Amino acid sequence: MFAALARLANTHPRRVLVLTVFFFVIGGAVGGPVAGLLNSDNDSFSDTSSESTKALDRIEKASGESAVPDLIAILPSNDGKALEETFGILESEENVSKVAGGPEAGPAFESKDGSKTYVVAIYKSHGDPDGTTEHLREELKDVDGVQVGGIGPAFQQVNEQVEGDIIKAELIAFPILFFVSLWVFRSAVAALLPLLVGGLTIVGSLTVVRGLNEVVDISIFALNLITGLGLGLAIDYSLFLVQRYREELTRSGPGPEAIRRTVATAGRTVAFSAVTVAGAGLALLVFPLRFLYSMGIGVFVVSLMAAAVSLIVLPALFAVLQHRVNAGSPKRWQRAQAAELAAEKHGFWYRLSQFVMRFPVAIALTGTAILLAFGAPFLGVKFTGVDATVLPDDASARQVDTALRTEFTGAESGPIIIAIDAAESDVTEVSDYTDQLRDLSAVQAVAEPLYKGDNTWQVDVISKYPTMDEKSRDLATEIRELDSPNPVLVGGQAADQNDQFSAIVAGAPLALLILVIITLITLFLMTGSVILPIKALVMNVLTIGATFGILVLIFQDGRFQGPLDYTSQGALESTQPVFLFAVVFGLSTDYAVFLLTRIKEARDAGAGDREAIALGLQRTGRIVTAAALLFAIALGSFATSEIIFIKQLGIGTAVAVLIDATIVRAMLVPSLMALLGKRNWWAPKPLRKLHDRIGLSEGDPEELEKVKV
Repeated sequence: MFAALARLANTHPRRVLVLTVFFFVIGGAVGGPVAGLLNSDNDSFSDTSSESTKALDRIEKASGESAVPDLIAILPSNDGKALEETFGILESEENVSKVAGGPEAGPAFESKDGSKTYVVAIYKSHGDPDGTTEHLREELKDVDGVQVGGIGPAFQQVNEQVEGDIIKAELIAFPILFFVSLWVFRSAVAALLPLLVGGLTIVGSLTVVRGLNEVVDISIFALNLITGLGLGLAIDYSLFLVQRYREELTRSGPGPEAIRRTVATAGRTVAFSAVTVAGAGLALLVFPLRFLYSMGIGVFVVSLMAAAVSLIVLPALFAVLQHRVNAGSPKRWQRAQAAELAAEKHGFWYRLSQFVMRFPVAIALTGTAILLAFGAPFLGVKFTGVDATVLPDDASARQVDTALRTEFTGAESGPIIIAIDAAESDVTEVSDYTDQLRDLSAVQAVAEPLYKGDNTWQVDVISKYPTMDEKSRDLATEIRELDSPNPVLVGGQAADQNDQFSAIVAGAPLALLILVIITLITLFLMTGSVILPIKALVMNVLTIGATFGILVLIFQDGRFQGPLDYTSQGALESTQPVFLFAVVFGLSTDYAVFLLTRIKEARDAGAGDREAIALGLQRTGRIVTAAALLFAIALGSFATSEIIFIKQLGIGTAVAVLIDATIVRAMLVPSLMALLGKRNWWAPKPLRKLHDRIGLSEGDPEELEKVKV
């Protein structure tokens, strides 16, 4: 395959580039509008097969209307004109089934100081909730003093914020990425190549995702991932290919041979690195939550697209540019680049690895202790879900949510919603069950049972504690465990959060197994060792643990709220550790592939064990550090997001990549490999024979002779 890719680039480079331009234009037209087509419903974080979902579905089917208010409007209680206009707008909307509230509805709808009231709208279950919410928001914004919130507006504002955050992140990231690439490559042309590949990767991935969205509902939140991860991976892969090509230009000059060697060595590494990241995407597909499996689809598509663009387009560009890949480089930069290539045995990374290997035990223990210390706060992690509190403080849905919790009595917590399977005549049985609910210690109030039709009753239970509080979730569990003469289904936000946890716990073992198997197989095929893949797994776990601990220190404990522009929820969003575990696991393995293949290349070319480690680190040190920095910029730009869990995603990924590229690669990898010596490359005899037959190396024997140390 790699020989064929090199031949294609050498024989038809301009044809490849013309087709690339055509692909970019068509892809932009097809994939560009995808944001408006992806799923933006409020159940992206729910298990749609769970009991909580079934409870709401049963009530909606029986009654023909939503089980909970879809829209809530807060307004001054003494403004008769605003009240009249609000009721008029809501009641005239054909998809609204019921409107309730206002001062005349009683003290439950009036604020503690009497200055505010709220009105709720319940939609018809067979209507278009998104269209209805959008229309009502547009109408109500012209009513003075009205703030609009509730489930529908909250998720629409989240989606709108996501789209705006993507544009903001790209505007911030691209200029910074170019200047950092310029510093890394010391050439304007070479610095532009990773950004070109990044743009093509994003466009291609959006096009594929649009097609997949016709088959399976994909969450709009996948757009952030496709943009950030696509840019980061494309830059990573481009960096390694461009750097290797420049090395081959120095060795053999421009021409087909330099491209053939580049694709056969760095190209092979990029391909199998992409497989490890795609494996992280596959691991996320086992979860039934739309957010997680959408992210899995995004990771899978974007990693393979980044590799495909890098392996097809970049070699064609090399064939056209040849030595001009170094164009736009002042002579001082050219001299620095030449000195760097010539300084293989006395460069910074070579000397650092030699120092580390002189004190392997002390440095291995120090590095491990640092990562464990960073990870310790994760032992006290708390989890929460997605509601209006993920929005910025100036979002109307966030303001409505805050006002309901703090200014009104009885609205501090969203209800636990119970669907009871009982006939309309079973009033006594339903009443007895309701009395049991009132006796539970965490219950603040129980609404009167409502018969919704089709042998379905609805009972709303209000907890004494906030909706996402652990005690409210425990109450939902306690209600499920109550004896009832009739079948019941328990839903609402607290119950839904419990079901989300259960879905994550149920899927975690299979997801972990997929990650471990793909990591072990890939690294074994690349190295022929069983020790190095196991060591990589341990390093990945340390990196992930440290990352989680740092996220707890920042977001759960509420540090840096000013500089990072967020308000702490006092917990981490519960899907983030799952997503970060999979993606960081894949990325950590990704960097392990880059480093270990260069170490193996040096060892296969005749270097001793310690010398091979030092040469591998020297050959990859600057470029991997630059790749990690660029990747951190690409993903870290989402720290500017106004949505708190997107901010967690960006900062978490950036932190993990930087930890892996510094503490792990500079301290732990060389120290542990020095301690293990020849045992690094051990494998049982049957597996050695298997690797000899099907294993992969960084190049064929002829190539290894040509790059011999």
